[in-house]
Amino acid sequence: MPPSPLCYALLDVFTATPLTGNPLAVFPYAEGLNATTMQAIAQELNLSETIFVGREDDDRRFSVRIFTPHRELPFAGHPVVGTAHWLAARERVDRTRPLILEAPAGALRVRFEDDLAYFTTAAPAELAASSLGRSDAAALFGLEAQEVVADPILASCGLPYHLVPLTSREALSRAAPAASNWARHVLPSGIEQVYVYVEHDGEVSARMFTAGAGVLYEDPATGSAAAALAGHLSACHAATVRCWRIHQGVDMGRPSEILVRPRPDDQGRVRVEVGGRAVIVGEGVLYPGG
Repeated sequence: MPPSPLCYALLDVFTATPLTGNPLAVFPYAEGLNATTMQAIAQELNLSETIFVGREDDDRRFSVRIFTPHRELPFAGHPVVGTAHWLAARERVDRTRPLILEAPAGALRVRFEDDLAYFTTAAPAELAASSLGRSDAAALFGLEAQEVVADPILASCGLPYHLVPLTSREALSRAAPAASNWARHVLPSGIEQVYVYVEHDGEVSARMFTAGAGVLYEDPATGSAAAALAGHLSACHAATVRCWRIHQGVDMGRPSEILVRPRPDDQGRVRVEVGGRAVIVGEGVLYPGG
């Protein structure tokens, strides 16, 4: 059984500036915790995500489980990047060597480059038509039809997103999903993650909206969505291998920066490398047993 009390760390991820980026709780000694307890802890802390880390057979491989306040995720980007930074900062891993974080969606290989941690998605990018039409997406976000510049795409590197391209940063700032339109256009798809973005010459501004417990909310930095978007952009720019710098969270006052690079293999499949910084902003102790 895990020790009680449980120690945890608070990090801000996809940023080097405290109190920006996406907050994360890391429970680094979570062996023995069951899913019910993990979910209750994530709900108690009420952050975008909370990650629970276990130890595998060697010192370069760790099992992880990731929870939002409402559900477990098979994979998520900012918990992986944040955990890698915490492990390196506490000298539980050597930054000169890669490590593996074993998530339910598969093994995520992590490497360090200067002050960045990069992971490669376990699943290749998968692209399909979105159930959202262009006019539906515009209505969903309270925009004019012409402000959605192409048909939305469904993309996934382990967690699926509706990708909605917009004409301008100003339109992105005005995007505000209405609950009634969400229920009409997004809920029936079974995929309640929508990533709206503007892309120009390697720079992307984006926002991610999702639903939990019947409430819509915005996420300040979403590595899994950035990976899905990179898979799509890579298909659009197939002639060259590119990298993109994604800015998210600006409209929430939590600016974040995510770096993404497509990594095509010899079979034509594209996995995505996702990178970012993180900063430890606090530590705490939880007493789940009362």
